[in-house]
Amino acid sequence: MYKIRLWAVSNARLMEKTYAAVEKTLIAAAPILKKIGYERLDKPVAAVEKVVKGVLFDCQMCGQCALSSTGMSCPMNCPKTIRNGPCGGVRADGFCEVKPEMRCVWVEGFAGSQRMKEGGDIKVVQFAVDHRLKGKSSWLRVVQEKTASDEDAAAGAKS
Repeated sequence: MYKIRLWAVSNARLMEKTYAAVEKTLIAAAPILKKIGYERLDKPVAAVEKVVKGVLFDCQMCGQCALSSTGMSCPMNCPKTIRNGPCGGVRADGFCEVKPEMRCVWVEGFAGSQRMKEGGDIKVVQFAVDHRLKGKSSWLRVVQEKTASDEDAAAGAKS
C-alpha cells in the first residue's frame, strides 16, 4: 500500500484530473442520487470509496477528504493525524519521527501539490476532523455541498 500511496502522490496531476472527472460525473448524477436518497446510498458508495481510495491513497475514511487540497497525500496517514502541515518532528531527510521508515505525509503532500494545477490549495487551513463522519462517503458529501450551493444560487437568481 505504501508504494502505491507514493505513486499516487508522484502522479498527483493525473490523480487531480481523475478526481475532477469523477466529481463532474457524480454532480451530473446528483438528481438521480438525490431521488434515490443520499442516506440510502451512503453505505454502498462509502464501500466503493473505501476500496478505491484505500488502494490508491491508503485512505482512512475520515469522511472529510482533503486529498485534492493536500497534494494527494492523505493527512490522516500521519501518525499524529495532523491536518495542517508537518509537526516539528520531521527529520532533516523528510522522514517521520514516529515512523522513521515513512516519509512525512506533509513532505509528500507538498511535493504532490507542486505537480497539481490547483496545488496552491495546500495552503488552505483544514478544519479539525469531525469524527461523526468517519466511515461516511466524502464523495456524496461533496455532491450534496456543490449541488446545494448551485440550488441556492439558482433560487437567488429567481428572487
